[in-house]
Amino acid sequence: MREQNPKERIKNFKEVPYGYTKEEAIAEAARCLQCKTSPCVKGCPVEINIPKFILAIKEERFKDAIKIIKETNNLPAVCGRVCPQEDQCEKVCVLAKAGKPINIGSLERFAADWGMKNKNFEGKKNISANNNAARVAVIGSGPAGLTCASDLARKGCKVTIFEALHKPGGVLTYGIPEFRLPKDIVLDEVLSIAESGVEMKYNYIIGKIKTIEGLRKEGYKAFFIASGAGLPHFMNIPGENLNGVYSANEFLTRVNLMKAYKFPEYDTPINVGKKVAVVGAGNVAMDSARSALRLGAEKVYVVYRRTEQEMPARIDEIHHTQEEGIEFHLLTSPIKIIGNSDGDVKKIVCLKNKLGKPDPSGRRRPVRIDGSEFEMEMDTVIIAIGNGPNPVLLETVDGLKLNRRGNIEADEKTCKTSLKDVFAGGDIVTGAATVIAAMGAGKNAARSIDNFLQR
Repeated sequence: MREQNPKERIKNFKEVPYGYTKEEAIAEAARCLQCKTSPCVKGCPVEINIPKFILAIKEERFKDAIKIIKETNNLPAVCGRVCPQEDQCEKVCVLAKAGKPINIGSLERFAADWGMKNKNFEGKKNISANNNAARVAVIGSGPAGLTCASDLARKGCKVTIFEALHKPGGVLTYGIPEFRLPKDIVLDEVLSIAESGVEMKYNYIIGKIKTIEGLRKEGYKAFFIASGAGLPHFMNIPGENLNGVYSANEFLTRVNLMKAYKFPEYDTPINVGKKVAVVGAGNVAMDSARSALRLGAEKVYVVYRRTEQEMPARIDEIHHTQEEGIEFHLLTSPIKIIGNSDGDVKKIVCLKNKLGKPDPSGRRRPVRIDGSEFEMEMDTVIIAIGNGPNPVLLETVDGLKLNRRGNIEADEKTCKTSLKDVFAGGDIVTGAATVIAAMGAGKNAARSIDNFLQR
């Protein structure tokens, strides 16, 4: 796919890939073999009929293509941009054996963008819930919550989403930068779900303003907890309390929700200084590093304790990060952050590693090399090593079982928890994972909640 030149895009927050033209989309769709076994569908967590929508694009039936996708996917424009298709539907594409699977994600994006430009193609939304419909509370408006709410509304439930922040979308809004997922794309898809009859309540912290027990008394019959993993992990090394040390959560929230990337139009800047270190190598780390570069840093470093082969970030994100001139310090672990007399970050002290035996994740464990310490001058340090569940809600739900990491214990297929009317899915159950995995959990939860309400 055509995209912005690296030298130009580091100066702006505009989306990097341009998307397919009509001609490019048709040409790519024509490559599909229309396999009878459809392995790509089995590789899709939200069960899109991939061959069918691709055939519609090939035959220039774009209205049919987006309708087919939306039968099972409530957020196609989002998924077309951030879903890791290379590890799912494209990975099992028959053409992958020859090294050139169908670019399913880009075709989904094309169809979704066509749908947004031609909004009248769907006709009037059908709001199916009535006053006697069962009331369901969905806690969190991220991908899991939005998917569950949309599916339940289609089934005739009266659904309310309770969102702690002032804007919907969860991690789609506060966590993913504009150059990867434009905010107007997220808002458009959220509004489409709201139009289907889902009520949205913002600035509403369940566990503070109301509890689940309080909502029960108001007549809610079932609950889906999809509050994500919003509590950042830190390394617990000296100096993490210095000025200029951010969690990736805080950093990206400032950039996205507070519109730091639009300074001085919005007076919420982040002074990253000249040199920035991002610790970690997932998609969030790449997003943080690339954002810091666009905010004016002269040098940005990704500091990761393993090698590139073990990086959890998508291949495309690593490639884009490297293209933009961000330097990777691999097999490297920070052990201390040093500040100046004003309490600001001055430098970081690191150790070199070598790879040892595999750990429980299957990746080789980093082993520190004694005597390998070195220092790097730094103005800002961003910690992007993962997140855990925020306890604000969980501490108020009596009888809800949690695992040793503090995540909710829930069945993967049914999303059932230890409480009969409470279901949970997404990052609050699995820990930080992918958008599409959260959406898959939302679909599973909607089925289970519908079955529960029918009893």
